[in-house]
Amino acid sequence: MSSHTTTNDDTLSLSTFTCAWCGLTVSAHAADGAPRNHCPSCLRSRHLLDHAEGGPSDCEGRMSPIAIAVLRTGDWMVIHRCVRCDELTSNPVRTDDNQLVLMRVAVRPLAQPPFPLEAFGTL
Repeated sequence: MSSHTTTNDDTLSLSTFTCAWCGLTVSAHAADGAPRNHCPSCLRSRHLLDHAEGGPSDCEGRMSPIAIAVLRTGDWMVIHRCVRCDELTSNPVRTDDNQLVLMRVAVRPLAQPPFPLEAFGTL
């Protein structure tokens, strides 16, 4: 995702990026003011940080949402996998994220299990 900064007056600075997947121009802050690094429409991101080293990533691949994790606090996290280097990252779900896409990612393991569902009929 490319980053842009727009300044109106000296006090207002709005940072945005363009989603590399769907093309939506996205605010770098969610509706509640929390910082965001994924598109609220398609939940995809760009691999910008190397979490193993803590610095910038030389990969810059596209990050696809592959799962939802629920923390002990009840907060949801989107699990992303880089399509270029396969690194996994997690990002907090934001209040204005697309709820339909979140649920599709969350139920994917139940809708497409790694084993045939017919196996339950023989138990």
